[in-house]
Amino acid sequence: MTSEFAITAPRVISMKDSQHHDERWLHSLLKDDPSLLGLGDLNAIDSERRQPSGGRLDLLLSNRDTRTRYEVEIQLGATDETHIIRTIEYWDIERKRYPQLDHIAVIVAEQVTSRFLNVIQLFNGAIPLIAIQIQLVEVKGNHSLIASRIVDLVRRGTEEEDKGPPANRAHWEVKASSGTLQIVDAMIERANNLVGDPDYEANYTKFYIGFMQNGAAKNFMEFRPGKKHVPTSFKINLPEPTKDALRGAGLDVPDDDNYGFRINLFPGDLEKYGEHIDNLIRRAHEQYHQP
Repeated sequence: MTSEFAITAPRVISMKDSQHHDERWLHSLLKDDPSLLGLGDLNAIDSERRQPSGGRLDLLLSNRDTRTRYEVEIQLGATDETHIIRTIEYWDIERKRYPQLDHIAVIVAEQVTSRFLNVIQLFNGAIPLIAIQIQLVEVKGNHSLIASRIVDLVRRGTEEEDKGPPANRAHWEVKASSGTLQIVDAMIERANNLVGDPDYEANYTKFYIGFMQNGAAKNFMEFRPGKKHVPTSFKINLPEPTKDALRGAGLDVPDDDNYGFRINLFPGDLEKYGEHIDNLIRRAHEQYHQP
């Protein structure tokens, strides 16, 4: 027995050429219901967020469970170089503003053309970027949005995955020294006293020592102790005048800041620069726990 049913092909409606379904309409729709993008259960934090360059970020979305933010640029019609550059620029601004969070750049367009598909994929090798093609279709008088992920994230391995067997203190007693490990111990104790969470303990991995709370990693700071000093990373982003002030006070502040902000701690530094270090700990902890 053959079942009988009618199949109706959807009609694609150009939002770029529509008087009623323009970019403002799509913007409002995605802001009210970010799930239409197919990126999971996200919350809209802000829309048309003003940027230092003078532009505006269309949508800033957040997944609070994974501490991930999505910088979304919306474009009607086909992708072009201006919107791609803008997407990456806004992503870069936001990740520097909130380095304690993960950030993903998202470009949403009616048509992701082959001309720019290769360019987007090249960027995706170095930048966490998603390209979504979104189309408005009509079927028997009913309208629907169809979002297709044309370019997805390139998943990279993490230090946690690469470290092999769990590291312990004995692993670091070989790599470091008793003096530098004492600095790490003192920093963890200092953090507990400052932030009122006495259950923080050392999280030993192959590549760094972080923080653990109730069995979960909470790495708002990370330590990589050597034989003579402890490179210490804070998940914060400081302006150059603040860095210069810390250098002027006597702290060893390297020029690179690939991981937020870093200082090198030497024996005696906690006694000499305790107030400055305490301020950095408080700031890193506060920013790490922001939604």
